[in-house]
Amino acid sequence: MTKRSATALAASLATALTLIGSVQPASAEDAKEKCYGVALKGQNDCAAGPGTTCAGTSKVDYQQNAWKLVPAGTCEAMTTPNGHGMLTQGPAPA
Repeated sequence: MTKRSATALAASLATALTLIGSVQPASAEDAKEKCYGVALKGQNDCAAGPGTTCAGTSKVDYQQNAWKLVPAGTCEAMTTPNGHGMLTQGPAPA
Protein backbone atom coordinates (compact mmCIF):
# COMPACT_ATOMS: atom_id res chain seq x y z
CA MET A 1 0.00 0.00 0.00
CA THR A 2 1.37 3.36 -0.93
CA LYS A 3 1.58 6.27 1.47
CA ARG A 4 -1.05 8.11 -0.56
CA SER A 5 -3.61 5.25 -0.43
CA ALA A 6 -2.92 4.71 3.27
CA THR A 7 -3.64 8.38 3.94
CA ALA A 8 -6.84 8.23 1.88
CA LEU A 9 -7.95 5.09 3.72
CA ALA A 10 -7.25 6.69 7.10
CA ALA A 11 -9.22 9.81 6.13
CA SER A 12 -12.15 7.73 4.93
CA LEU A 13 -12.15 5.70 8.13
CA ALA A 14 -12.02 8.84 10.27
CA THR A 15 -14.95 10.33 8.35
CA ALA A 16 -16.99 7.13 8.73
CA LEU A 17 -16.34 6.96 12.47
CA THR A 18 -17.33 10.60 12.86
CA LEU A 19 -20.61 9.98 11.04
CA ILE A 20 -21.37 6.89 13.09
CA GLY A 21 -20.66 8.78 16.29
CA SER A 22 -23.00 11.61 15.30
CA VAL A 23 -26.03 9.37 14.73
CA GLN A 24 -28.24 9.64 17.76
CA PRO A 25 -31.28 7.58 18.69
CA ALA A 26 -34.69 9.22 18.48
CA SER A 27 -35.38 11.20 21.61
CA ALA A 28 -38.61 11.59 23.53
CA GLU A 29 -38.99 14.94 21.75
CA ASP A 30 -39.29 13.07 18.45
CA ALA A 31 -42.01 10.72 19.73
CA LYS A 32 -45.40 11.05 18.05
CA GLU A 33 -48.87 9.78 18.87
CA LYS A 34 -52.12 9.43 16.96
CA CYS A 35 -54.56 12.17 17.92
CA TYR A 36 -58.16 11.74 16.83
CA GLY A 37 -60.54 14.60 16.15
CA VAL A 38 -58.00 17.36 15.45
CA ALA A 39 -57.41 17.12 11.68
CA LEU A 40 -59.08 19.49 9.26
CA LYS A 41 -61.07 18.08 6.33
CA GLY A 42 -58.72 16.26 3.96
CA GLN A 43 -55.66 16.78 6.20
CA ASN A 44 -55.71 13.60 8.28
CA ASP A 45 -52.86 11.12 8.33
CA CYS A 46 -53.42 7.54 7.15
CA ALA A 47 -56.37 5.27 8.08
CA ALA A 48 -59.22 7.61 8.90
CA GLY A 49 -61.76 4.89 9.71
CA PRO A 50 -64.99 3.76 8.05
CA GLY A 51 -65.84 5.68 4.90
CA THR A 52 -62.25 6.77 4.27
CA THR A 53 -59.20 4.98 2.92
CA CYS A 54 -56.02 6.79 3.90
CA ALA A 55 -54.29 10.15 4.29
CA GLY A 56 -56.25 13.18 3.20
CA THR A 57 -59.61 11.40 3.04
CA SER A 58 -61.43 12.78 6.08
CA LYS A 59 -64.80 14.22 5.10
CA VAL A 60 -65.25 16.98 7.71
CA ASP A 61 -63.13 19.15 10.00
CA TYR A 62 -62.29 17.47 13.33
CA GLN A 63 -63.66 14.08 12.22
CA GLN A 64 -63.51 11.94 15.36
CA ASN A 65 -62.43 8.76 13.60
CA ALA A 66 -59.62 10.51 11.67
CA TRP A 67 -56.21 10.98 13.25
CA LYS A 68 -53.19 13.22 12.87
CA LEU A 69 -49.69 12.50 14.23
CA VAL A 70 -48.79 15.03 16.91
CA PRO A 71 -45.93 15.32 19.41
CA ALA A 72 -46.40 12.78 22.20
CA GLY A 73 -48.21 14.18 25.22
CA THR A 74 -49.91 17.05 23.38
CA CYS A 75 -53.05 15.45 21.95
CA GLU A 76 -55.47 15.81 24.84
CA ALA A 77 -54.42 19.43 25.38
CA MET A 78 -55.43 20.36 21.82
CA THR A 79 -58.80 22.05 21.60
CA THR A 80 -61.19 22.21 18.67
CA PRO A 81 -64.74 23.53 18.31
CA ASN A 82 -65.83 19.96 19.14
CA GLY A 83 -63.74 19.55 22.30
CA HIS A 84 -60.27 18.13 22.95
CA GLY A 85 -58.11 15.81 20.90
CA MET A 86 -58.54 12.12 21.77
CA LEU A 87 -56.07 9.23 22.01
CA THR A 88 -58.79 6.77 20.97
CA GLN A 89 -61.04 6.80 17.94
CA GLY A 90 -64.43 8.44 18.30
CA PRO A 91 -67.55 7.75 16.23
CA ALA A 92 -67.66 8.25 12.46
CA PRO A 93 -69.52 11.34 11.26
CA ALA A 94 -73.20 10.92 10.53
